[in-house]
Amino acid sequence: MSESGSVAFRAAHATGRDWGQAAKGVCDALDSAGLPEGANLGFLYVTDHLAGDLGSVLTFLRSRTGIAQWVGTTGLGVFAAGAGDPERAEYFDRPAVAAMVARLPSDGFRVFAPGDGPDGFRRSHGGWVEARRPLLGLVHADPRAPQAVEQLSELAAASGAYLVGGLTSSRAGFPQVAEQVVEGGLSGVLFAGDVGVATGLSQGCSPIGPVRVVTEAEDGVVATIDDRPALDVLKEDMGELLARDLKRALGYIHVALPIAGSDTGDYLVRNLVGIDPARKLIGVGAELEPGDQILFTRRDHDAAEADLKRMLASLGKRIERPIKGGIYVSCVARGPHLFGEGAQELGLIDDALGEIPLVGFIANGEICRDRLYGYTGVLTVFL
Repeated sequence: MSESGSVAFRAAHATGRDWGQAAKGVCDALDSAGLPEGANLGFLYVTDHLAGDLGSVLTFLRSRTGIAQWVGTTGLGVFAAGAGDPERAEYFDRPAVAAMVARLPSDGFRVFAPGDGPDGFRRSHGGWVEARRPLLGLVHADPRAPQAVEQLSELAAASGAYLVGGLTSSRAGFPQVAEQVVEGGLSGVLFAGDVGVATGLSQGCSPIGPVRVVTEAEDGVVATIDDRPALDVLKEDMGELLARDLKRALGYIHVALPIAGSDTGDYLVRNLVGIDPARKLIGVGAELEPGDQILFTRRDHDAAEADLKRMLASLGKRIERPIKGGIYVSCVARGPHLFGEGAQELGLIDDALGEIPLVGFIANGEICRDRLYGYTGVLTVFL
């Protein structure tokens, strides 16, 4: 099949003194690379320097490309690989725009905006979902939404799709894009079952001890683990050196919640938010009850890089067709803070999968399946 009749992607990125210069740079790069004929969906991510200008950027890109339907959001940083100088980049603390355009079957995707819960979603999109059986949904979520985790489960159930994406991260508002600029709740796009996709999740923290059982807790305060004082267990697992400096340990020792039934040992990482040395209590950024399983983890560069390479190798083995494009969502605690400067995460993706058009953003929490993760990287590729 020729490209004119197949799925095709192009990505571009640019920075500038303001939104106009950055948006023009992206469109010029897309023009130079060549827009796919019949492109009908755009992905748009901007750094939070441009949060207030997202509507203007969207209008400009829509006018220049002729593409009506767009999805995206704002991040403390954005990723891009494709047309641009350099070819791949991570942008932080400066105005920047990353955009990817795609040609998909006309009924191969469905954009959705924050709505009225599962009933409203079914009314608006139920017919398409029943006819096209989506396998994947790209989701952007407002971190201020109090029921975000519950809404993820409801969306996954209502759509039947495997969800990927993340929470908007910004110091200047939390706008999303779902055909227009929106806020609140969940927005994004569902892809029909015949659109080829593959996904992978990479943890940024590695276990430092065994899986244990909470034996006394109230809300997020844990008193005992394995019938022992919680702080004593934490010190044992973190080792003598870190146990001497608990303030330092709070910076990169975290609590993980194993996912029941996972055949890959998957877990959700939550922050260790406080320590009470006198009463030997620990505070966790999650509500825990007696009987819950936990383990302690450590965030470090070597562990994160090793797990990203593992995920990419596993993803590569599952892919039997050329990759057309990708979306990468990474935690605010990763990026240059963990991997260093110079788009290191994108470089590892390139090394494993080859150079592909790709965009993404730094999230305040990452979405995979119907769960909200932290300290992870979620990669989705289109085939």
